[in-house]
Amino acid sequence: MKKGLVRAATDVGGTFTDLVYYEYDEESQRFNSIKTAKVDTTPPDFEKGVMDVLRSAEVTPDSIHFFGHGTTVVINAITERKGVKVGLLTTQGFRDVLEIARGNRPALFNYSYVKPPPFVPRHLRKEIPGRINYKGEVLQPLALDELLKIIDDFRVEHVDAIAICLLHSYVNPEHEIELAEAVRAIWPDVDIVASHEITREWREYERSNTVVLSSYIHPIANRYLGKLQAQLDADKFSGHAYIMQSNGGIDTIGSARRRPIRMIESGPASGVLGAAALGDLLGIGNIIALDIGGTTAKCSLIQDGRIRISTEYMIEKTPRYAGYPILAPVVDIIEIGAGGGSIIWADEGRKLHVGPQSAGAVPGPAAYGRGGMQPTLTDANLVTGRIDPEYFLGGRIVANMESVAQAFKDLSKRLGMSMEEIARGAIRIANNNMINALKLVSVNRGYDPRDFTLVAFGGGGAMHASGLAAELQIGNVIVPNNASVFSAWGMLMSDLRRDYLVTKPTEVVADSAADIDHMYRSLEQQATSEFSEDGIEPMRLKFERYADMRYHGQEHTVKIPFPDGTVTAKSIDLAIGNFQREYEREYTYRLDTAVELISYHIVAFGKVDKPQPQKLERTARTVDECVRGYRQVDFDVAGIYEATIYERAGLEPGMQILGPAIVEEPDTTIVLFPQQELSIDDYGNLRILTNTSSN
Repeated sequence: MKKGLVRAATDVGGTFTDLVYYEYDEESQRFNSIKTAKVDTTPPDFEKGVMDVLRSAEVTPDSIHFFGHGTTVVINAITERKGVKVGLLTTQGFRDVLEIARGNRPALFNYSYVKPPPFVPRHLRKEIPGRINYKGEVLQPLALDELLKIIDDFRVEHVDAIAICLLHSYVNPEHEIELAEAVRAIWPDVDIVASHEITREWREYERSNTVVLSSYIHPIANRYLGKLQAQLDADKFSGHAYIMQSNGGIDTIGSARRRPIRMIESGPASGVLGAAALGDLLGIGNIIALDIGGTTAKCSLIQDGRIRISTEYMIEKTPRYAGYPILAPVVDIIEIGAGGGSIIWADEGRKLHVGPQSAGAVPGPAAYGRGGMQPTLTDANLVTGRIDPEYFLGGRIVANMESVAQAFKDLSKRLGMSMEEIARGAIRIANNNMINALKLVSVNRGYDPRDFTLVAFGGGGAMHASGLAAELQIGNVIVPNNASVFSAWGMLMSDLRRDYLVTKPTEVVADSAADIDHMYRSLEQQATSEFSEDGIEPMRLKFERYADMRYHGQEHTVKIPFPDGTVTAKSIDLAIGNFQREYEREYTYRLDTAVELISYHIVAFGKVDKPQPQKLERTARTVDECVRGYRQVDFDVAGIYEATIYERAGLEPGMQILGPAIVEEPDTTIVLFPQQELSIDDYGNLRILTNTSSN
């Protein structure tokens, strides 16, 4: 393959590593149709899976011009507690901020609630005298007399990384810079992360936790990205490599290595971005994105083409566990442990559950025949006939139905239910969990899901989407072309993106227009300068402004788009109007009270050339020629029907199918319930009308 003619993206998931790539045709001077590949993920050496999937597709790194990469290495290191040993340096009197945390309990009347333990134990949290006030004024110079002893203590304790978080450094980082330089002079080899390099927002506990977690994964992520880069370079890669960020954009490997905490939701974010790009292509602004993989189900809401970004992200938060905050821009995603590999089990009260435990890629579902002893959601879909045992994983293997029956045996005996009843119940439970997640991103935030289109992708998205949409009365479902690797495709549709946030409380009145304008322009100048250092010219940059605003006297904020251009009295009025509408939508009321702008937020996009999807050709082929056969399929409450089975590869634009039906492709299965209608659009996407009015 000729050098520099391929645009490729890889997405490392919990079960599979996906590849999507385009080849450039010099004769037609355009990119050919998309090609894909999928292999097992290879923990803990995730970069091996990346190289495996390139080899399986016979794509050599020296042929790649653009390489995008999404990875779960950061979130896995945190959730599996496989980061490094961290020491914290903080302002005198503030070593216990991490321990104190927040007083709000997830379950108000759970008196046995225990706060999440901090990632840095108390003996590794050290105080440094010195004080800067909330205005950024130095009240007490930094005193470094004890620093040498502190560093000696850290060495004795085998600390691998040092986190620095000083009071009010989001306003003035002078002391943090001085302290970092002093530590580096004493201990040049230690990994150092200062809070102002990660976030310039206020709230001491959240800032402290963010920089601690950044330090916790910094060496791990750097080592991984370094090994990935080395393997690519060894195969003579000379193109441009980018890493998917949690904010829905890509960034350079160098920038990602400096701030790897921004990769915490790297993979899932690309799927949401892909859904937004698909909506833009099809002229659909309101979308609920649903990504069901082998381990989890994830969903996010897109309104008017805008992806919702949260800067108050929580990991490991549950109704009984407070979790850990991270001040980093993250695509607003709800994630639950419900994927194809989710294990079906019963508790001591014989109540059936699905997940969050997963069989992963190894041993995987019982049907894989790799030693899996517990039934999974994939096994349940095989039992109900929704997946064809003879066409399992696209026919790469024949499903081991004896292993499936054996996996359900103990559960059937314990519950006094047949394998078919348990499988049906498990699918119903999984769907109910997914519906609750979909409601969290829509109904619970003041949005009516009936006003949105459901875009379902991932290996399991199309399997469940039609039933979920009908339950929520969502009339339209889109299953994208190459849905099982859609998240990787989303990276190819991404621009470079960096978020810049600064906390500086400002009263939103006409007299503040000049100050507000100055703040936004200074952030834009900072972004321009940083992108320029990475070789991105100003002409390729585009900015979006946001503001975190609240009513005077309140504690928390609402993020709104802020008008572009020079800030004037008119801009101020528009911003207040935007805030009040958004506030009322979310909380059902508005107040006749002064409004404050708490944090300034700009998004800087560096435009990247992207391949444009091409419309597919139509032939004289008929839909009947795509029929593979017929089989009995259990559609749960809709009943058991003989469903028509279609081969996805043969379907062309303009074809239509009426349910009950199953559409099969190598890495996913589309379930069409009775009376639902499916059509294929010009780009090969499956468009499903759920006919909710008749359900």
